[in-house]
Amino acid sequence: MRTLQSKHIHWLVHVAAWGVLLGQPLFFTGSGSRETITSFEEYVHFLVMPLSFMVVFYANYLWLIPRTLFSKRIGRFVLGNVLLIGAVMLAVHVLSRHVLPPPPDAHLRPDPSWQDMVRFFARNAVLYLLVACVAVSIRMTGEWARAASARQELERVHAEAELQNLKSQLNPHFLFNTLNNIYSLIGLDAARAQQSVHELSRMLRYVLYDSSRPLVPLREEMDFLRNYVELMRLRVPRQVDVQVSLPDAPPAVQVAPLLFISLVENAFKHGVSSDGPSYVHIRIEEDGARLTCRIENSLFPKAEGQDRSGSGIGLKNLERRLELIYPGRHTFQHGAVGNAYMSYLEVDLR
Repeated sequence: MRTLQSKHIHWLVHVAAWGVLLGQPLFFTGSGSRETITSFEEYVHFLVMPLSFMVVFYANYLWLIPRTLFSKRIGRFVLGNVLLIGAVMLAVHVLSRHVLPPPPDAHLRPDPSWQDMVRFFARNAVLYLLVACVAVSIRMTGEWARAASARQELERVHAEAELQNLKSQLNPHFLFNTLNNIYSLIGLDAARAQQSVHELSRMLRYVLYDSSRPLVPLREEMDFLRNYVELMRLRVPRQVDVQVSLPDAPPAVQVAPLLFISLVENAFKHGVSSDGPSYVHIRIEEDGARLTCRIENSLFPKAEGQDRSGSGIGLKNLERRLELIYPGRHTFQHGAVGNAYMSYLEVDLR
């Protein structure tokens, strides 16, 4: 629909431009003006030149340029214009001298000399050449604009496909990690494992259905994280200090789904020790259009054989999603600081 409207506007501009040119004599009404036309015969003679300009313009715009210039056949384009301009000039001369009725003041005009004729045809040839150049510039500019628009659309479609692929990777990655947690819990406390399955079913509904939208209410994303943290509390030792502060955002605030789960997973994955003091502190704040996430956890990196959390795509996945969804509108930092691991994410939601 937008393309069709653009074409309509494009041709309306053409009609308006030619309308101004063809109606030019109507704008000069002063009796002393050279351009003033006082009879229909004079106006008919005036129309010959603008109409010949239209022939040269559209012959280039609709035929010569697409068939020769676009295929880089410059010689044929030049030859085609030489023949076109020559034929149009000859037709104009025949029409003006032998077909159309002479203007009222024709008998007052002296017969032109051959030098005058040469200058007349040379001047007209330059005018037609300028018309052809205008046709080239307009058509080429339009093609460049369309090519740029097509590239942008292709990049947008590619980005959407890549984003969908990243989300499809995230869903099984999250499920794999959560099932590993429940598997570890079954041997320790069957009742708590059963409660974990119930929590997991609620979370899966969000992951599989609600997160398919490009944006979700921030409140739903926070509820999802609360459920995940509660699921983690069932597994981690009681001495682990888990502190969580999540905003109760208004429904109008929206965010990309599953934006924080990789950071929270990473905190529980590397921040919990079964035989020593450890902690996971999660704080997410919403302030109008700015959303900040700060996570700090003790650092107990898993050895190669002990890590059953998947392929480790979480943080790389998050970085790429941020580049696609919030380009130039986010700050993401993470890394070890002494015996702690810090993650900081700030997103401009505008």
